[in-house]
Amino acid sequence: MIIDGQEAFRRLLGHHVSVHWPDAVVTDYDPVANGHLSSTFKGAGNDLILLGDRQGDRDVVDVLKQFSSQQNFPPIIFFGGAGRTISHAAIAAGASAAIPRKEIRHNELVETMSDLLQARRDPSSVSTSRVGEQGAGNQPLIKGYELRQRISSGTHSAVYLAKHEKTGQSVALKVLRHDPHDDTKMETFDRFLQEYELIADLDHPNIVRIFDLGVSDDHAHIAMEYLSGGDLKARIAEGIEHGRAAQYARQIASALNQIHQVGILHRDLKPGNIMLRADGSLALIDFGLAKHMRLTQTITDSGEIFGTPYYMSPEQGRGHDADARSDIYSLGIIFFEMLTGEKPYLADNAMGIIFKHGEEPIPELPVAFARYQAAVNTMLAKKPEDRPQSAAEIEAWL
Repeated sequence: MIIDGQEAFRRLLGHHVSVHWPDAVVTDYDPVANGHLSSTFKGAGNDLILLGDRQGDRDVVDVLKQFSSQQNFPPIIFFGGAGRTISHAAIAAGASAAIPRKEIRHNELVETMSDLLQARRDPSSVSTSRVGEQGAGNQPLIKGYELRQRISSGTHSAVYLAKHEKTGQSVALKVLRHDPHDDTKMETFDRFLQEYELIADLDHPNIVRIFDLGVSDDHAHIAMEYLSGGDLKARIAEGIEHGRAAQYARQIASALNQIHQVGILHRDLKPGNIMLRADGSLALIDFGLAKHMRLTQTITDSGEIFGTPYYMSPEQGRGHDADARSDIYSLGIIFFEMLTGEKPYLADNAMGIIFKHGEEPIPELPVAFARYQAAVNTMLAKKPEDRPQSAAEIEAWL
């Protein structure tokens, strides 16, 4: 059951659910138009409650407390504003998980829902100390590292700022809670290890450096370079001068050229997965959805969609095979956004955005940036064969 006052958001969540579970029965409720659910509402007949923060004149924390006070109430996934403060407040009020409203990723949402459904069927199957829900006082113990601060967290993993005890070096430590006896988590664990294997041997100034992989009975971790300058998403929000935007695009193209040469697709290129160092240089991170090109068809179910709709190529959006030119399309979207501060295609839901990528004309840049229009046009060509055939072409042009 989806409860939120915004119809477009309810449709978006319903789409995510129906794509993965075609036979699911999804109901939705508008508390703004129809009034708040009564204090006797117990969620009966529902496996999960997806609760948005648009609750009209009522504080969503009060709604959470009302629901969670009911005996045997279904697990609640809360969707609210960005930031750890509101997520912590939602968890404290009874939510089983919290996801930023504007940062929903299909795979992470499905994994979160699957975890909660599994826990509902078998409460002993999910640990009460999952990394994504740990507080500062309940951090995992990782031999050889002193954890300083949690930077971010997801369903299965969290990223910490840590210090290597022997060298004193600051690192970003990505930690996955691992239960080797739980077959339902093996795919997530395999993907975590694959992320290390894909990029551990790469040495490129615009790809995050990997230092170490460790696996214990209950955790796996990847120690990587700590990038202190924040992500490109925040930098875009501040505004980027066009010459600097071109420099950033060239650095991203150089990194793509490197991974494509060794047969890797990123498949989830977006500003949130591009970080800045203190010296202002960029580095690609988060290869969790990356795949070796030669394996794509054998490990990807037909029609399955990977990536983020705002930055997704037309062929990705249709569930078709993707290659290096799909990452090039994503770079074109990022370049447009760096120049203008706006995404080129917007819609009320994911499918609307995917449709526009495939059918809408390529938008024009403001006159002041006309010198870059040809590059944007070729990177955002609807057909892969009309785009640059390698990221090296973009790097050279810029």
